[in-house]
Amino acid sequence: MKFYLYKREYGTEQPYWGGPLKLRLPFIHYPVEWADFIQGAILAVVPMGIIAAMTKYLGIPFEIAITMVIINNFLYLLHTSFGDPAVAGWITAGIPLYIGYLVQFPLGPERLKALIAFQLVVGAIFLILGGFGIAKKAVSIVPASIKSGILLGAGLASIIRIFKPGSFFSEMPITLSISILFSFFMLFSRRALKLRQEYGIFRWIAQYGIAPAFVVGYIVGVIVKEVKPPVIKWGLVHWDLSGMITKVSALGLGFPSVDLMIKGIPLAIMAYILAFGDVLILESLIDVCNRERPDEKVIFSANRNHIITAIRNIGEAVFLPFISLAGPQWTGGQALVVNRYIHSTPEEEPTYWGGATSLFWGMSIALCLAIVVTICKPALKVGFALTLAIQGWLCCYLAMEMLEDNVQRGISGVMGSIIAAKPGSALGLASGAVMYLAIEFMKNGANPIKDKLTNNKATSPKKESGKGTEGEH
Repeated sequence: MKFYLYKREYGTEQPYWGGPLKLRLPFIHYPVEWADFIQGAILAVVPMGIIAAMTKYLGIPFEIAITMVIINNFLYLLHTSFGDPAVAGWITAGIPLYIGYLVQFPLGPERLKALIAFQLVVGAIFLILGGFGIAKKAVSIVPASIKSGILLGAGLASIIRIFKPGSFFSEMPITLSISILFSFFMLFSRRALKLRQEYGIFRWIAQYGIAPAFVVGYIVGVIVKEVKPPVIKWGLVHWDLSGMITKVSALGLGFPSVDLMIKGIPLAIMAYILAFGDVLILESLIDVCNRERPDEKVIFSANRNHIITAIRNIGEAVFLPFISLAGPQWTGGQALVVNRYIHSTPEEEPTYWGGATSLFWGMSIALCLAIVVTICKPALKVGFALTLAIQGWLCCYLAMEMLEDNVQRGISGVMGSIIAAKPGSALGLASGAVMYLAIEFMKNGANPIKDKLTNNKATSPKKESGKGTEGEH
């Protein structure tokens, strides 16, 4: 028997407190789902992967970096605690672009201020588009060739970041070769898909995403002496809050100049376009939940998701500027939660909110345990390299998939190459816009942007509760 106070009638929304930001608390509005809690604890290795980038590219000491990761992880709970069904995460696809942009600034306070400025602009974009309810319309008019160019640039930059001289692959070639190949096989291979259908053990391994490949790479790395064995400690992780405030935050370093914020606008626009793809995936997955579990109405509002994402980005920019940014959804975690929910009965998992929130309770609490952190610490570079490799694969194939003809492929390829070569500069976006206007726009007498706006207006469905179109606030 799962304990929680507020039950619902069949086919209605789970009870909550408040208005547009719907507060739900454990044991009051939903039970703790221990299966998701344990999954979250196992996947604690995933958020720790960004520490390698924080220490290498921002010069942040490990003790401050782990403090920032833990706080960032607890902030994910803002979504499911206040009515947004998102299993939130980073804006992962753009990480190599952010790094490429930031390394143009001297290591130290100047680079950190550049990150603060950039993340503030990202937060402002989410807040403006979410507050005015124009997110979908704004992104829908961006031509496919330009969207594809941004994705392709992010994918190429990811792979280059792993394999360029002096980077991760130079330090641990055997470890990364095996762990990356294993992750690609488990996640993308047709043979692995067949094995998952035939054998339960393969389904069990595959559901943990990047974690099994991390474990394989860790073991191989220790055997070939590319990774040091862990020095295990017990107890709780020490939070270096004072160091974070004085050495990293805008409160300690001072707020960035307006010029620095203006310089970050092109990259912030690219980051937002990349993030919006996650919003569309989230919306489709929630539609699956409503279709497969008619006993509960799960409501998704893109505007609410944008506003909470904006709060996270702006808050982090001030107190703990985060190199991977605060994104609207983590597709891997979202898929885990949705998959378990739709394959459970109402008795087994009474409400969506229990699983979606318990995943992050488990992950966040695990990150506070010294044994988890000290076991993972020696192989953080393996985790980060795996994140880049998987993101590179996904970005490249998604970029190619959305193109229809050779003109679009050419624009995407050139634009993506420029973005990968000069991440964060306005040149990448400008090149795509110029090529689109000069080569693709008005092709065969058509006006793609006008057509999109007309089609959106003509085919826009009436709002229906439970279909991701709840009151635009």
